[in-house]
Amino acid sequence: MPKTKYIAGFIILICLFFTINISNGSYAGQLGCLNKSHHASKPQSGDSGKLNVKKSIKIIGVGDMMLGTDYPTESLLPPNDGKEMLLPVKDIISRGDVSFGNLECVVLTGNGPAKKCSNPKVCYTFKMPNHYVDYIKDAGFNLLSVANNHVQDFGSVGTANTTKILKEKNIPHAGLESCPYTTFEKNGLTYGFAAFAPNPGTIKINDYANAKKIISHLDSICDIVIVSFHGGAEGSSRSHITRSKEIFLGEDRGNPYEFARVVIDAGADVVFGHGPHVTRAIDLYKERFIAYSMGNFATYGMFNLAGISGIAPIVELDVDAEGKFLKGKIHSTKQPGEGGPVMDENNGALKEIIKLTATDIPECKLSISEDGSIEPLK
Repeated sequence: MPKTKYIAGFIILICLFFTINISNGSYAGQLGCLNKSHHASKPQSGDSGKLNVKKSIKIIGVGDMMLGTDYPTESLLPPNDGKEMLLPVKDIISRGDVSFGNLECVVLTGNGPAKKCSNPKVCYTFKMPNHYVDYIKDAGFNLLSVANNHVQDFGSVGTANTTKILKEKNIPHAGLESCPYTTFEKNGLTYGFAAFAPNPGTIKINDYANAKKIISHLDSICDIVIVSFHGGAEGSSRSHITRSKEIFLGEDRGNPYEFARVVIDAGADVVFGHGPHVTRAIDLYKERFIAYSMGNFATYGMFNLAGISGIAPIVELDVDAEGKFLKGKIHSTKQPGEGGPVMDENNGALKEIIKLTATDIPECKLSISEDGSIEPLK
């Protein structure tokens, strides 16, 4: 074949590539992890494909999860290899059509280049064995964020293995520069998910222009868009929403209140926050639900679990097929001893949420009952 024909064919392929990308929006060229419906069109309300879609979709969210680390020693792993850690909450987690958590660690069996800590008092390194992901999946979790300050604890080796294992287990995840978002289908609906953090290698919580591009693209091809963020200052004294930028150890941790509204304006339907390691208020904006921080949920051994740092909610939401909040429920958990969630008969997380929402967001259009029920104000 003449050389000019090779050149012409190559040009045609390039043109087709860019045509496909442009037709699907400004972020269509960036594949997310497990992004199986990348070029799908968002179903319209009259589509026959939606005839069997449930009227109410259940979405469940929790905060930080690190079931145990074998670094620097295997003695830091939980009893019975962590197999029973999530059993006390499995009944609730497994109810969700989508059940989300923040994976606050690297998944890595074997060696890797551990990060260097200049101040070990405020710097921790977590490496959870590969097979612990099976415990997470068995408990009912089917969506994870990897956008946080621990995803780089073992450099590119740990990050690559984390995403590799999650892909092998068919668990959608997002939040890294290599996988800014993901889409997946379930029960006739297409879901989009993106995660943000202020940390190296993650999709930045403070880059609003980029966040808007990602979310608006997902909104154009998905029925329901879920956003996770790792943001806000941390510690037992940082349970309040400030509505301004929050700085912790010199790092700009973003403005969670503002960020949640930016992504909802761009098309997000549910916003789950984590990072402060304490429970924070909840909110409703444009009929879309926001949890600003869901605390330490399943964090064995290496986390401070004293006082309010040891309580956390399981947030159970019912939304319609377009993501509008219908109702919800707060289930309170606690982590006694070295950690691992159990149900809290004193409802500590619920009481915190009621108090903080009334104090920090008095205009919130949600009714939170003492039994944990959440409803939009009429």
